[in-house]
Amino acid sequence: MTEEGRRPAYTLQTPSPRERGEGEDVAIIGGGIIGICAAAFLAEAGRNVTVFDRTGICEETSSGNAAAFAFSDVLPLAHKGMIRQLPKWLADPLGPLAIPPAYLPKLLPWLIRFWRAGAAKHFEASLAAQAGMMKLAEAEWMGLLDRSGTRPMLREEGSLELYESAAEFRASLSGWRARERFGIGFRHVEGEEMAALQPGLAPRFVKGTFVPGWKTVADPKLLGQAVWAYAERLGARFEHARIERVEAGADGAAIALPDGTARKAKQLVIAAGAWSHLLARNLGERIPLETERGYNTTLPVSAFDVKRQLIFSGHGFVITPLETGLRVGGAVELGGIERPPNYARSKAMLEKAKRFLPGLDPSGGREWMGFRPSLPDSLPVIGAARAPNVFYAFGHGHLGLTQAAATGRLIRDLVIGQTPPLDLTPFRPQRF
Repeated sequence: MTEEGRRPAYTLQTPSPRERGEGEDVAIIGGGIIGICAAAFLAEAGRNVTVFDRTGICEETSSGNAAAFAFSDVLPLAHKGMIRQLPKWLADPLGPLAIPPAYLPKLLPWLIRFWRAGAAKHFEASLAAQAGMMKLAEAEWMGLLDRSGTRPMLREEGSLELYESAAEFRASLSGWRARERFGIGFRHVEGEEMAALQPGLAPRFVKGTFVPGWKTVADPKLLGQAVWAYAERLGARFEHARIERVEAGADGAAIALPDGTARKAKQLVIAAGAWSHLLARNLGERIPLETERGYNTTLPVSAFDVKRQLIFSGHGFVITPLETGLRVGGAVELGGIERPPNYARSKAMLEKAKRFLPGLDPSGGREWMGFRPSLPDSLPVIGAARAPNVFYAFGHGHLGLTQAAATGRLIRDLVIGQTPPLDLTPFRPQRF
């Protein structure tokens, strides 16, 4: 295999395990952006891949995210001051972070782990792990965009983070100093320079930080489906199926479907987002995954002329200009996967957006809620399960799109037995 990921010619002449009646070569559970990228990298390496998903390709959480390649977002969530702001945020049921009271007892063990992960003694290791992952992510995404012909979907206008007071700006400076250590470029702006970067801002914003290297995509769902089309051209297959249970042994893995049938595979990748830990439990592993329920409203493109992604960190949401609309969303609701959506949270962000961008037309929007799979130390699980022939790729929180290509590369290397380009110790499934 070449570094560019071209399939060696001999694979075109060799019958696949599927064609020989031996089951799947590699099965991937999850048709979101992580599973799609893993499929693309494995298909490039000549492996026969089948992706299983209950809805379709990029139809759930990967369809409605904020569309950012947030390669400069290296600060782990546990170190972003969330613990300090927790009491204030929780006092507002529609604020940046909400926890339904009835869910709190179930969430408490995760919150304790999150609090411990935010201790100062863990900061340097967490920062280095996240920074290394981001560097790999950017390199792998740029390569995959080129190979898949999706580079025109990339937008490179940078981002603008906005502050409503001098105190809020000062509180951000330690985080920017940490990013600077890893070569991340930015500049603080105010006055006319800030207004030029985004005309029409409310005067309440006194300072901003412009990150020129921040990237977004035209539409995350369309990008994911385009990357999948590339994987499909290389031989990857999709099967619409809800997976009930997984098993694994020395001779491979088996996945059980609701109709009582099963599919066998030599190797299995679990990339099922917020449901992944339930499948890992089938294999005897308990991974403390929780769900950040994210909300947004996508307005028509004409709602406001937003020049680049605007980040309102004090309020926990962003505004992103897409090819398909203007997306206003973010915030976190730690409420699991079973509670019905609370779209009052989408409406609250939209009301704030109207105040922040006077003249914004809030009509004609589409509300959405998705599940971000999150681990208490803000790092994903990437690595081999205790069970043989099974690999995990989940728990990316709000960075799934950003880190998907890096995860796809790492999973490919693990599956084919190649040394990964990144130390995977911080991401080990067994670290908990």
